[in-house]
Amino acid sequence: MKKIRPISYTSRDFDSIKEDLVNYAKRYYPNTFQDFNEASFGAMMLDLVAYVGDQLSFYIDYQANESFIDTALEYKNIVKLAKQMGFKMPGAASSVGNCSFYAIIPALASNGNPDLSYSPILRKGSLVSAANGLTFTLNETVDFSKPENELTVAKVNQSTGVPTHYAIKTFGQVVSGQQFQINIDVGNYEKFLRLNLDATNVIEILSVIDSQGNEFFEVEHLTQDVVLSEEPNFSDDKDVVPNIMKIKPVPRRFVTEFDESGNCFLQFGFGSAENLTTDVVADPADVVLDTHGKNHITDAAFDPSNLIKTDKFGVVPTNTTLTVRYRANNVREINVAAGAITKVIFPDVIFKNRNTLSEPVASEVIGTLEVENEEPILGDSSIISAEELRQRAMASFSSQNRAVTRADYISLCYRMPSKFGKIKRANIMQDSSALKRNLNLFVLSEDVNGNFIEANSTIKNNLKTWLNQYRMMNDTIDIHSAKIINYGINFEIITDLGVNKFDVLSRCTQKLIDKLSVKSAIGESVHITKILKLLNEVPGVTDTVNVFLENKAGGIYSGFFYDIDANISDDGRFLLIPEDAVAEIFFPQNDIVGVVR
Repeated sequence: MKKIRPISYTSRDFDSIKEDLVNYAKRYYPNTFQDFNEASFGAMMLDLVAYVGDQLSFYIDYQANESFIDTALEYKNIVKLAKQMGFKMPGAASSVGNCSFYAIIPALASNGNPDLSYSPILRKGSLVSAANGLTFTLNETVDFSKPENELTVAKVNQSTGVPTHYAIKTFGQVVSGQQFQINIDVGNYEKFLRLNLDATNVIEILSVIDSQGNEFFEVEHLTQDVVLSEEPNFSDDKDVVPNIMKIKPVPRRFVTEFDESGNCFLQFGFGSAENLTTDVVADPADVVLDTHGKNHITDAAFDPSNLIKTDKFGVVPTNTTLTVRYRANNVREINVAAGAITKVIFPDVIFKNRNTLSEPVASEVIGTLEVENEEPILGDSSIISAEELRQRAMASFSSQNRAVTRADYISLCYRMPSKFGKIKRANIMQDSSALKRNLNLFVLSEDVNGNFIEANSTIKNNLKTWLNQYRMMNDTIDIHSAKIINYGINFEIITDLGVNKFDVLSRCTQKLIDKLSVKSAIGESVHITKILKLLNEVPGVTDTVNVFLENKAGGIYSGFFYDIDANISDDGRFLLIPEDAVAEIFFPQNDIVGVVR
């Protein structure tokens, strides 16, 4: 009987594998192989075997780590794992905000009062642009004739002092991006057809219509066979309820997917158009599934997916041309400062009674249209990081489309569609001063440089509407801007003898910039021990003598002053940050300063 020779399975790297091989050869082949010199042929063979073993161990470990979302490192793998958990990769970011619109209308010749018949109506879909070339789309119709609009005298007759023209100021919401259209030719039938939109910075899909006039509807998932639609209300209460919500079956449907590079795809099912029926009531014979093996009356099972004849995740387009309308940003940078939007590049203007107006005067009024944003238009200026994606996916999976816990609310804030604006950081806590279950939600956006900034009022209103779909009935939510605590780091180090002190200092500063560039969460403390550890890891550093944190407030920094000395922990290990505030190094290149002792 062959003797079993023990083998160690704990060696995984090159050195340990080679050592085990040498020991194995010495123990079991002492007379066959004795030359363990590094230059020998046998040593070369041992090196090759150890090399192969090291490679195999590495890739096995790599594949195992990349199979779980909490250990995966590659961005594309994190995206795929997040998708498995039901998290949808967001498309291009979209900024949203309010703009002031101005128009000049003539006065009545009879009495000098404003001639409101020349008040223009700027329709939804009109385009404005910012100084950086970014195009914004008007998200709502702007009516200059509303009585609440601001009306001021613009011009007067110099001889009589009677007003000849009036300026009207009103407001409207704009969203970054503009509409584009692309035609995609589709050939023969293909199961689970997946089409690349071949466009950049896509925010959302507006419509998909084939050459036969059939519309494909976007759904959250292909098993969703109905959508909610609105139809005009013609009943007596139409003034109170202008639209009626209807449930619409959608046998033709698709889902929108984005990959790690931002490419947009349209995913269809594998149903055939020949299976569609116009019957309102389904044939009972087509709604049941035969369950073979039984001979009694219950030899059938109900299949609800057959009610609209689309048991194959929707109809896939075949031998047609799809006309896809979508909204996308024309430039990468989508955040703009106050006063950056100055041009009306495509005014879609109508008048209530255009045929009764003087055409030259109406054209002159259209030419006076102006626009300006009085507050920053904000969305998101950076791509979601791997760690953020990981945390959001796990939080989204646990929230299950409802807001019960604190984590649920924070996850939903990040899941708000980008077309309504983006929240960069969020934190929520119960209002201790309220008698009922009132929640205080603190949020922040980011500016064009990726620094924290207060979210504008439009984003907050959209967020409140978004959360109302998921919150508990007895929850009330107040949305506030979180306080921004800007701080700097001053450190002192001792270097090794014989090293270039300036090079070591530069490496220390750069390492802090690289490692502390990730934005903190709201309420997250600043760990001084982490800074000490990072500095001591730099080659050439003997010891870190001191680390001081300095509050930066006023001027280019946040206006919020924070007493750092009073909020350092007793052991000096961390700086405590309130639950309604966030710590940020605003200018890392200037705010991280070190000296060599």
